[in-house]
Amino acid sequence: MLKSDSIFHFASEFRLESGEILPGFQLKYTTVGQLNKERSNAIWICHALTGSSDFTDWWKELFTDGTPFDPRDYFIICANALGGCYGSTGPLSINPLTGKGYYHAFPALTNRDIVLSFDLLRQHLGLAKIHTLLGGSLGGQQVLEWAVQQPEVFERIIPIATNAAHSPWGIAFNEAQRMAIEADATWKEDDARAGINGLKAARAMGMISFRTYNTFQNTQQEKSNEKIDEFRAASYQRYQGQKLANRFNAFSYWILTKAMDSHNVGRGRTSQEAALRKIKAKTLVIGIDSDLLFPTPEQEFLAKHIPEATFETLSSLHGHDGFLVEFDQFKRSVRKFLKMELTKETIS
Repeated sequence: MLKSDSIFHFASEFRLESGEILPGFQLKYTTVGQLNKERSNAIWICHALTGSSDFTDWWKELFTDGTPFDPRDYFIICANALGGCYGSTGPLSINPLTGKGYYHAFPALTNRDIVLSFDLLRQHLGLAKIHTLLGGSLGGQQVLEWAVQQPEVFERIIPIATNAAHSPWGIAFNEAQRMAIEADATWKEDDARAGINGLKAARAMGMISFRTYNTFQNTQQEKSNEKIDEFRAASYQRYQGQKLANRFNAFSYWILTKAMDSHNVGRGRTSQEAALRKIKAKTLVIGIDSDLLFPTPEQEFLAKHIPEATFETLSSLHGHDGFLVEFDQFKRSVRKFLKMELTKETIS
């Protein structure tokens, strides 16, 4: 499996949807496999909230030998989102105008900004067409936004556990997490570790929305009736907070949750329905039956308004995080989608 990590540099001013300007940026991206002679076999992945470009670390089960997107047959690419902290320009990057880190001065981003940066990378790589664009959660939002912006580029899209516009419920969860970061006395500092204890609390809050009652009931249940403190569920929450703090920062978490909140494909486009109708890609929408954060009616809405879209539901104990766990179901759904598409082409 030929894997490569690269950096794309964009040296010109980059105007954001807010009107603010980044004086250039860079994107870290990971590729696996090789382009064919026709340059028609590119699979593009958009990662979730705290993901990196290295999809072989967090989604490798979907992109190995024998999977629907076998790296022996496809050129698979994922870029770390603008605003992230895995090699792309983000709040901890050096502002070339000041010679200092951005920190709190980093401008607000929307998914439209992030998608535009991805598209500049696509053009740089000479990819006129993308075979399949896919992603879950925040990445799924970017899939939709990009497919609306560039309907001629994408032949297929697979948005997973995502929505046309972020819900008041989802925004409330994100705001509660940002309030936890704000409550950290260090948050006002311009320092890479600022707000880190708030980030731990934010992640613990987030885990409740990513999982379900049954998830905790099955994985964190006490083995004894005698405990009065130090419960497994409590230690699990602290573990998850520390785990994220070891690899992420509060600034990127803040920026990317704000980008998620601002997601609305209907902004400036008459309506969400009208925007979704612009999508020309063959579409497989995937929902998760136990998802509390992005419940399946949101994916049903997508499938209803994207022309000729197919809808599949994954059954999972793991709630929203099911898209990072239910690999066998996901692969079956994708194989079915591709086979159905091939059948339609043969009949026509």
